[in-house]
Amino acid sequence: MEKIKVIHIITRLDKGGSAENTLLTVEGLDKKIYDILLVKGLSIESGMTEDEAMAVEKSIRDAESKGVRILTVPGLVRKPDPFSDFKTFIELIKILRHEKPHIVHTHTSKAGILGRWAAFFAGVPIIIHTPHGHVFWGYFGRFKTSFYTILEKVAAFITDKIITLTEQEKNDHLRFRIAPMDKFSVVHSGIRLDGFSDPPVDPAVIRRKLGIPEKGLVIGTAGRHAAVKGQRYLIEAAVNITEAKPDTMFVFLGAGELSEELEDMALKLGVMEKVKFPGWRPDVAEVMSVFDLFVLPSLNEGMGRVLVEAMALGKPVVASNVGGIPDLVDHGKTGYLVPPGDVRSLSAAICDIIENPEKGKKMGENGKKKAAGYSADAMVMKIDKLYRALLQQKNIT
Repeated sequence: MEKIKVIHIITRLDKGGSAENTLLTVEGLDKKIYDILLVKGLSIESGMTEDEAMAVEKSIRDAESKGVRILTVPGLVRKPDPFSDFKTFIELIKILRHEKPHIVHTHTSKAGILGRWAAFFAGVPIIIHTPHGHVFWGYFGRFKTSFYTILEKVAAFITDKIITLTEQEKNDHLRFRIAPMDKFSVVHSGIRLDGFSDPPVDPAVIRRKLGIPEKGLVIGTAGRHAAVKGQRYLIEAAVNITEAKPDTMFVFLGAGELSEELEDMALKLGVMEKVKFPGWRPDVAEVMSVFDLFVLPSLNEGMGRVLVEAMALGKPVVASNVGGIPDLVDHGKTGYLVPPGDVRSLSAAICDIIENPEKGKKMGENGKKKAAGYSADAMVMKIDKLYRALLQQKNIT
C-alpha cells in the first residue's frame, strides 16, 4: 500500500507554540501510513539564545529519528521581501512538483500564503492551513492588517480546510469573512502533559537558582518577549502589587527582541529587585512549578498553550480576554479573564487570587482537570481523522 505523502511548511522552528505544535504533529502521525516531509526556514528571526537553539536542534533530531524528513529553505522567513519571497515561492513549487504530495499542510501566516499558492500551482490535491492564531489585531497597523486580511481571504479560496486552535479563533476568522463556515475545523493545540503533571522538583532549589527568597509569593509568565505578548503590562501591574504585597516576586521566562526594553522598564519603574528575567530555559515545567500564579497578558493569542501547561501544574491563571484564551480559561473557575492592556484590571485580578489562597487553590485544581483534555495524542488523532476524511472526499487511497 502506497503511503500518503504529507508536506508541512513553516517559516521557523523555535520553542514557540506554533513550532511546537507542528513538531508534535509530524512526529505523532503514524509513519506506517504517512510519509512526512517538514519544510522549514532557518529560524534566524527568532533571536534564540544558545540554549534555546540547542533545544530546537535536539527537537529536529528527535523528529528525524521518528521518521520525519526535514528540508531547510533559507528564504522561508517571516519578514516580507518581494524579491526573496518570489524566489522562495518558485523553490517551493519545484519541491512540491518533485515530491508530489497528496497533502500540503501550512503553518502560520507567511508560510501559509507562500506554501498554499505553491501547492496550488504544483497541483497538490489537498491544501490545509493552520494559522496558529491570526493577524487581525495586535500585530500591525491598520493598513498592513487590511492587506494581510485580503491575502488570507484570497488564499482561502484554494484551501480545503483551515484548522483553528479554538472556537474563538474560528469565530474571529468568520467575523472577518476569511472563508465560509464549512472550511473550518477546530483542533486544539496538543501538549506533552507528562512533564507538567508532577515534575520531580525541590521548590527551594529552583528558588535559589532564580535568586528568589525562600518565602513570599511568586507570580510568573512565560513566552517570547514581543510586544504582542503584553509583558509590559505585567511589569506595570507589578508596581501596584508590590506596594500592597512587598514580598511578591515576578518571573518572566523567555527571551526575544524586547528583553532589554522590558528590563529597562522594570528598572525605571523601580521594581527591578522584584523582577527576574532568567531568559529561555529548558526546565520550564520545573521553574513554573514554583509559581503561585500564572499570568498571560497577551494582546493577541491563537490559543495560549502555555496556559495549558500552567493549568496542568495546578496553577490558577490570569489572562487576557482575547483570541482563543477564553476557550481555555473559565472565568472565575480556573482563573480570571481581563481586558488586554488594562493594567488596573490585571492588578485587581492578581490581587484577588493572592489575597484569597483557597480560591486560588480551587482554581488550580479545576484547571488541572481541564488541561487533561489537551494532550498531544488527542491533537494528532483529530488531524489524522481530518486527513482521512479529505482523502476520502478526493477519492485518494
